[in-house]
Amino acid sequence: MRLNTLQPGDRQKRKRIGRGMGSGTGKTAGKGHKGQRARSGGRRDGSFEGGQMPLHRRVPKRGFRSRMARETMNVRLSALSGYEGDISAETLKKDGIINKNIKRVRLFRSAKDQTSPKILNVVDMSVSKGARAAIEAAGGAIATIKK
Repeated sequence: MRLNTLQPGDRQKRKRIGRGMGSGTGKTAGKGHKGQRARSGGRRDGSFEGGQMPLHRRVPKRGFRSRMARETMNVRLSALSGYEGDISAETLKKDGIINKNIKRVRLFRSAKDQTSPKILNVVDMSVSKGARAAIEAAGGAIATIKK
């Protein structure tokens, strides 16, 4: 149905409740006799189960999804073995090591990483203690720029 196709009488008039016995909805105004639902404001919320512990309180709360974790990625130092010189998150994005939606990168050195890295100048990435020690031992530097 479109507004330009409406004819007179197509729109149903609203029901006027509580306007006398002749209207068909006088006296109790369609609410029946007595009871909680007959009163003003007399309805409980949808989660009420008659005094029984509601479902949303019976089921245990589980889990948490950090928004920051979705845009943060940990990169193993051994993944940067082919790099030398300045390195930043943009460099890693271009080479496909991290996704395009990643905003924060953290370098870490695992126990398996036995190879010493080449001279890296890490720009604007957080670095773990082990990775920091390995980079500085190789003659690299870590520069953190505040955004």
